[in-house]
Amino acid sequence: MTAKILLVIPCYNESGRIGPFLSELCALAEPLGSTSILVVEDGSSPEEQDRLRELVNATRMKYPFVREPLLLSSNLGKGGAVYAGWLAHQSEEWLGFVDADGACSASETVRLARLLIGGQTSVDAIFASRIQMLGHRIQRHLHRHIIGRIYATIVSILLDIPVHDSQCGLKFIRRSAYARVFPTLEVKDFGFDIELMAALTDSGAIIEEMPIDWHEVRGGKLRLFRDALCMLGDVLQVRRRRRMASWLAHLKGSTGAHLEGTSLSRKQGLPPSRNV
Repeated sequence: MTAKILLVIPCYNESGRIGPFLSELCALAEPLGSTSILVVEDGSSPEEQDRLRELVNATRMKYPFVREPLLLSSNLGKGGAVYAGWLAHQSEEWLGFVDADGACSASETVRLARLLIGGQTSVDAIFASRIQMLGHRIQRHLHRHIIGRIYATIVSILLDIPVHDSQCGLKFIRRSAYARVFPTLEVKDFGFDIELMAALTDSGAIIEEMPIDWHEVRGGKLRLFRDALCMLGDVLQVRRRRRMASWLAHLKGSTGAHLEGTSLSRKQGLPPSRNV
């Protein structure tokens, strides 16, 4: 049976902590029967990639719906790794990614995936959101929460997109919606979510923010202040590009496109992967 969802887990030096999350995710996803999981290693050292490959291949022995890991030969950034994974397989109706640290838990990831498989949503994208709501627990350091709210406010003002949380590391997008916007996407680092959200919005896609439980995990790759400045630069870049005729002409007039592998890899400059 063809899987309905391709869930990418982007990794960079994550072999030391992805194991428990991957195991729990696979155990919970197995009953769904319509999800494939792809771990993308984003250009770490050969030794680190070998460790991750062994871990993933051991998991595949028990859970065949886990794909062979995609090992990139150079570091693309989080967004580049996600896009490389989405390019690698062409059959699934929904594309998604979840962070490797487990801050978005396996149970919450599968809860959202179940909505897609069950046909319980008509939207084009579901973005998990760390919204403080009754029935949901958000465990986050106060300074990170404050900076996150400031960043979300800046995004809403500069891009005129009402969003509570653009950076939560769990998102699902219909392949057809992604196909309409991928030629415009250039940002490949931690700020890629902003560009993706803006492109989807301008193409007419319907995005739903879905509250989830979330807990802070130590050892993340995001350097709070340095990367926040880089992400602010990405917001300004996206704001400028949204005013360009080429952006508007493609997204406003787009009726769909094929996710054709060679054109996408050329557009996004994807490096070759190591043999697995």
